Amino acid sequence: MGDRRDAHAGAAGGAPAADRPEGLRNVVLVGHSGAGKTTLAEALALAGGAMNRCGRVEEGTTVSDFDEIEHRQQRSVQLSLIPVDWGNVKINLLDTPGYADFVGELRAGLRAADAALFVVSAADGVDGATRMVWEECAAVGMPRAVVVTHLENARADFDEMTAICQRVFSGEDPDAVLPLYLPLYGEEGPDGHTPVAGLIGLLSQRVYDYSSGERVERDPDPEHLPLIAEARNRLIEGIIAESEDETLMDRYLGGEEIDFKTLIQDLERAVARGTFHPVLAAAPPAEGARQGLGTLELLELVTGGFPTPAERETPAVTTPQGAPRPPLPCDPDGPLVAEVVKTSSDPYVGRISLVRVFSGTLRPDETVHVSGHGLADRGHEDHDVDERVGALSSPFGKVQRPVPRAIAGDLVCVAKLSRAETGDTLSAKDDPLLMEPWVMPDPLLPVAIEAHSKADEDKLSQGLARLVAEDPTMRLEQNQDTHQVVLWCLGEAHVDVALERLRARYGVQVDAVPYKVSLRETFGEKAAGRGRHVKQSGGHGQFAICEIEVEPLPVGSGIEFVDKVVGGAVPRQFIPSVEKGLRAQAARGVAAGYPVVDIRVTLLDGKAHSVDSSDAAFQTAGALALREAAKEARIHLLEPVAEVQVLVSDEYVGPVMSDLAGRRGRVVGTEPAGPGRTLVRAEVPEIEIGRYAIDLRSISHGTGRFNRSYARHEPMPSQLAAKLREEQEGSR
Repeated sequence: MGDRRDAHAGAAGGAPAADRPEGLRNVVLVGHSGAGKTTLAEALALAGGAMNRCGRVEEGTTVSDFDEIEHRQQRSVQLSLIPVDWGNVKINLLDTPGYADFVGELRAGLRAADAALFVVSAADGVDGATRMVWEECAAVGMPRAVVVTHLENARADFDEMTAICQRVFSGEDPDAVLPLYLPLYGEEGPDGHTPVAGLIGLLSQRVYDYSSGERVERDPDPEHLPLIAEARNRLIEGIIAESEDETLMDRYLGGEEIDFKTLIQDLERAVARGTFHPVLAAAPPAEGARQGLGTLELLELVTGGFPTPAERETPAVTTPQGAPRPPLPCDPDGPLVAEVVKTSSDPYVGRISLVRVFSGTLRPDETVHVSGHGLADRGHEDHDVDERVGALSSPFGKVQRPVPRAIAGDLVCVAKLSRAETGDTLSAKDDPLLMEPWVMPDPLLPVAIEAHSKADEDKLSQGLARLVAEDPTMRLEQNQDTHQVVLWCLGEAHVDVALERLRARYGVQVDAVPYKVSLRETFGEKAAGRGRHVKQSGGHGQFAICEIEVEPLPVGSGIEFVDKVVGGAVPRQFIPSVEKGLRAQAARGVAAGYPVVDIRVTLLDGKAHSVDSSDAAFQTAGALALREAAKEARIHLLEPVAEVQVLVSDEYVGPVMSDLAGRRGRVVGTEPAGPGRTLVRAEVPEIEIGRYAIDLRSISHGTGRFNRSYARHEPMPSQLAAKLREEQEGSR
């Protein structure tokens, strides 16, 4: 872009370092699975000289996909950091998974970054999920650029892909998304495919030829200039429209040639403000080559056009008690505020925390305050503790390279923070602070698990605690009604990775079992029951008789016990025993083994024996009486009903509503939720939406989201209840 074209590669050896925020750029790579983010990140690292200093990673892996699970699944499943030096600037590249199940890792990357590179495949286009992330970035003004990959594919069409990006990303201003370079095609091969051999700079009107494996700059051929004229004029007008010099457009339209340096400065300002989004092209380097097509141009854009951490607003900060604090500047000499954006475990080193420092300077061996966000509902322990910081390091694949400190704006790995979890704030122990949390998706896919063996059972609790500490998009539930251990995840791939991590990292083998919803039973009509518990086998016997009446109550009433015994037929001291026995039996169920709710039980009469009656005898009689009453009445099976809110693109509203109806759902309303989006509100039995997180993704092509909350229990249709009872009896 400017004069930085050959100022690459920092000093050999060691990790890239920065001594001021202006020398840092934090960039997150965003795009759908298979778009080429990881390949691009490695190409940028190679072009920046990081590969030369650290050596190639082992064959079959990449710098960021070094985890064994990623090897097996052949895709990224976690956020990874790749620091790259370029022209005295340290670039922290944050490679994120593209698969929807790992959106929590993407959100962590967005939190840690100050700008985003949206990677789109020229062969596959832009998916709905990528478009939604773009809109989220636009809402907070995050600077963005687009990188078109897979140009080597026979189906690739750069011009068509650029047009798609303009249509999808530009909003109301089509000139806000424009290419900086056009591909230069080589000679047609024997298969009829014409490869991309270089790039033509629209502003510089220079050719950057990569056909030799190194970038060679030269003048364009005469036939190139007419081809780029229209695209160049449109680009210049798009840049000038964002210029602070209001006279520039009139001068340009009047025929004045605008100075190249002025255009570059205005371009970089517009990119940093997030008002202009350049489109670039990239391809991986050929075997043995050091530079992949477009990598140097990307590094120039990142260092020249993307903002420094000091130019981005720091997230809001409060005290741990919630008292607001003034905004903190990105100052290495300011108060320490840092955030754990990712937590992982190493079998040799222990817990490793990836930390973004927003203010102050983090140093090894100092004591910091760790403040948690209290995610107790997700199985996370609430905490406010002091911890000693271990060694600081900069990652490169599996290698951790020591660093002496991390200044405001930088990212660093911290060892041995035993209590810190993802999302926690690190601050000075004498001035504890808490950063506002970033938005995390709710895990809505349940998987019930059981320890595979007794040895696994002993380690299960600790393994699960470590698992949820690493991943705030996972929720651990100990269901008191069904007595199941339930992991709530984002999708099937998320489940697979969680169970594999339990096995590989923590040595815990578990089995997935059918997930149960919390069903209930209730009486559908009034009924009477007599409990008779009389036994005599020598010595003290057991004698207790009670007569009860049961009647249904409105939903949510619980169990009401009424004493109407007269004349002391049941002695006063044994009436609580009858109630205790009734409630115990209600908890065990009377028909299908589910708790009984919403009934009034009236104790009418009974008999006692002066010697053989006891507390235990009347408890047993109370339980028998409730079971007898159930034999004479219709027992309804109650199922939980959830309030569901589905946010979906307008084009998928019909399929979503039809699908909800097929799940016995009742749509209670729809309302607009922004341009092209609709919120569908419905009430759906929970037994029907166990896999809705997966099904909605399919129905809406990845663009739909939903949340759910418990509404009430209501009677299950008789045919379904009968089928469930048969299944229960068959499993006994």
